[in-house]
Amino acid sequence: MTMPMEMPMEMPTEISTEMEVPLELTSTIERAKQLQPVGSPCTDVCRLDKTTGHCEGCFRSREEIKAWKTMADSDKLALFDTLLGRKAAL
Repeated sequence: MTMPMEMPMEMPTEISTEMEVPLELTSTIERAKQLQPVGSPCTDVCRLDKTTGHCEGCFRSREEIKAWKTMADSDKLALFDTLLGRKAAL
């Protein structure tokens, strides 16, 4: 009876130490404005601030995030200015 031979594990040659940087709100809004229907301002942070109740990345409230898919484009465009204002107020 022969025993199966163990294959050596390959070790990675490089270890990435780079952390993924969240997207900038201004650039996600500009990108969203170009889409039809108007796209989301999501910056891939997706964490609600306990004090304000706003997302720490896109500055939308939980209610605004939930309503996004059913909002009219004109309402989405108007909200972009509000989001930038919330960010600037920090």
